[in-house]
Amino acid sequence: MPKFSLEDFAIHYESEGEGAPLLFLPGALGTGTADFSDQLQWFSQHYQVIAPDPRGYGQSRPPERRYPLGFYQQDAEDMAALMKALGYGRFGVLGWSDGANSGTMMAIRYPELVDTLVVWGGNSYLSSEELHTFQSMRSLTTWSQRAIDPMRAIYGNDLESLWERYIVGLEGLYAAGGDLYGADLSKVKCPTLILHGAADPLVPSVHPKKIHRGIVGSEFYNFPEGKHNIHKRYAEEFNRVVLAFLERTKPSTSNLYAKNGHAR
Repeated sequence: MPKFSLEDFAIHYESEGEGAPLLFLPGALGTGTADFSDQLQWFSQHYQVIAPDPRGYGQSRPPERRYPLGFYQQDAEDMAALMKALGYGRFGVLGWSDGANSGTMMAIRYPELVDTLVVWGGNSYLSSEELHTFQSMRSLTTWSQRAIDPMRAIYGNDLESLWERYIVGLEGLYAAGGDLYGADLSKVKCPTLILHGAADPLVPSVHPKKIHRGIVGSEFYNFPEGKHNIHKRYAEEFNRVVLAFLERTKPSTSNLYAKNGHAR
């Protein structure tokens, strides 16, 4: 169970496979291994996969997770620090939901690091529609047992307070104007694939379409009946589409993926 220490906490991460590095970023309250159980072993046959738990989630506790206005940017900074510490000069990023937001922020803030970007379930701004959806889920009594059981297994009795802090964090973002990175989408210069489940109850199609328009040259793939967890519900198709994109857009010079500046 490797960990990387920052100033005041340690990031837990899992890593397997060989080759060009791929960083997998989970969604809200999620962990790398739980959120990507259908991806990590499969992609590790082709790449070096790195799956962290963001600060305050999973095994990256303590600290207790907090949600200041810049919490997505904070996650982006944490993940960049992790990959730099592991010695990766360039790498691909795959982000789901909140991980799509922090992953896109990484591509904006660190174009010299992020070589390819694959995102789904993210939103470049927070509208009243999404906020109301999350507020309607404020009480865990509205969750299905299937959704709550794995979270309860990770957080136990802390789940209620963690989820409440998350909702309060979203309310703070909305009150501050709601923009996350919509104004900066044009700064993403790496090859980008946006995937979307057309029946996603949390993220309306306006969001992936805006991201697709904002990132010049980006590609878009739609799952007509998909919901928020397309990588789980349609794992085989999802993995195949993403792998094809990664193979088609990977750099021709292998030393871009060198650790510590040395080609492998």
